[in-house]
Amino acid sequence: MPPRGRSHLWLGLVLGLVCASLGSADPADNTQDALNVLLIIVDDLRPSLGCYGDKLIRSPNIDQLASHSFVFQNAFVQQAVCAPSRVSFLTGRRPDTTRLYDFNSYWRVHAGNFSTIPQYFKENGYVTMSVGKVFHPGISSNHSDDSPYSWSVPPYHPSSEQYENTKTCEGPDGELHANLLCPVDVTHVPEGTLPDKQSTEQAVRLLEMMRTSASPFFLAVGYHKPHIPFRYPKEFQRLYPLENITLAPDPQVPAGLPPVAYNPWMDIRQREDVQALNLSVPYGPIPVDFQRKIRQSYFASVSYLDTQVGQLLSVLDDLQLANSTIVAFTSDHGWALGEHGEWAKYSNFDITTRVPLMFYVPGRTAPLPEAGEKLFPYINPFDSISELMEPGRQVLDLVELVSLFPTRLQVPPRCPGPSFHVQLCRVTSLLKHFRVHDSEEDLPPNGIPRESIAYSQYPRPADSPQWNSDKPSLKDIKVMGYSIRTIDYRYTVWVGFSPHEFLANFSDVHAGELYFVDSDPLQDHNMYNESKGGDLPRSLTP
Repeated sequence: MPPRGRSHLWLGLVLGLVCASLGSADPADNTQDALNVLLIIVDDLRPSLGCYGDKLIRSPNIDQLASHSFVFQNAFVQQAVCAPSRVSFLTGRRPDTTRLYDFNSYWRVHAGNFSTIPQYFKENGYVTMSVGKVFHPGISSNHSDDSPYSWSVPPYHPSSEQYENTKTCEGPDGELHANLLCPVDVTHVPEGTLPDKQSTEQAVRLLEMMRTSASPFFLAVGYHKPHIPFRYPKEFQRLYPLENITLAPDPQVPAGLPPVAYNPWMDIRQREDVQALNLSVPYGPIPVDFQRKIRQSYFASVSYLDTQVGQLLSVLDDLQLANSTIVAFTSDHGWALGEHGEWAKYSNFDITTRVPLMFYVPGRTAPLPEAGEKLFPYINPFDSISELMEPGRQVLDLVELVSLFPTRLQVPPRCPGPSFHVQLCRVTSLLKHFRVHDSEEDLPPNGIPRESIAYSQYPRPADSPQWNSDKPSLKDIKVMGYSIRTIDYRYTVWVGFSPHEFLANFSDVHAGELYFVDSDPLQDHNMYNESKGGDLPRSLTP
């Protein structure tokens, strides 16, 4: 296991290997021996996986990938909602730099002409391809998934995506509904398929096409599940009998939770089956039997996702690409399943900001496969599994997804201010995320290695939960919750925020949260008022 304090080195080395040969002026001369990249991004996936210690979840194919990978146990996103998180880690910039806290602006127009990870590869001779949900579709990626900047070919979106939120869920009354819980007979849904199945099929076609290409490839595959609605093949429910489903260990709203910190999960409430429960707003609660059904469907969706990942990786093996392709696997954020009396994302808690993150690097994290050997044979989650596979190299230090775009790569020049007229540029250096102290001379002046910290934030329109608390538009943001997570604690302050100036006022503190990880791992006991809550740590000040 890599020692503490070295996590950024490992992350940098993994990604640096991709572009080790991209240093000369002519990209065409650099790519002959370059490794391919397969980036798998999952929507709303918390680390509820066997390889992260969850003994209930059947995820044998992702666990198999983990057994050949560096596995980061404490990876955190910068905002727990789709578009801001994806733009953040794909550009290597925090939401306060991209100025995207909602879904309603395109960073190249409203913040700066920042380059992206796939754009970097494209500019260096790679064929870059996007399948499924990579960037969030819509205004936040210019209705084009950031084409043509990021992609060599037009991005692919599955045609059955259009039915995700329509009335395709059969209810007890025999009618079709737009439900939260939506196990389906795939043969009976429109087009006879589901979006993630189509994405896997398209990704397989692209891998087959690139097998004989002279150029290396960067293929990003974005899977929808376990994003709501929980629309998945109904047979996966059999893996999770309701009698085996427990409630969240802390299903009550904590007594010391500031109202501004609570998300009222309004998107869940809009589903027909949840509306029928006639829940009170904003705190609920959801009836216990329905809570179990939500958790059952989330877990079933994860196992369905696992089969898609397994099929994709098995083809990578079959095409003999596993020995020349880095595989990166992560999620845009987590998802609360009743913890703190909350559902969905939209908060700064670990349950919504912590995500799986792993890298398979051929010849580094696992030996190169021999001729005829398969590293990723498909595993059917319905088959009996004798024992859980052990993850590969585990990294316990905290890392941030914003560090996925490392400084050590040959990135474009820094942006001037303003940078709207510049075709390709970047902002600040990320070197601090990969700095390592190999000797006493390299240590900071006090001789103590720098503590790893993960930053996240979330906007609110008011100090109390209301209809748009989960997803406020930029113009409605009045409060911003800035949070730091160390190995010992999570500290959050909710401060006044100007959406016109994109400026936080740290002297205008509305509320605070402080949780000590060792004694309170679920973050249920807010110690802010019992501590020196008025003294803002310098690491959190802008």
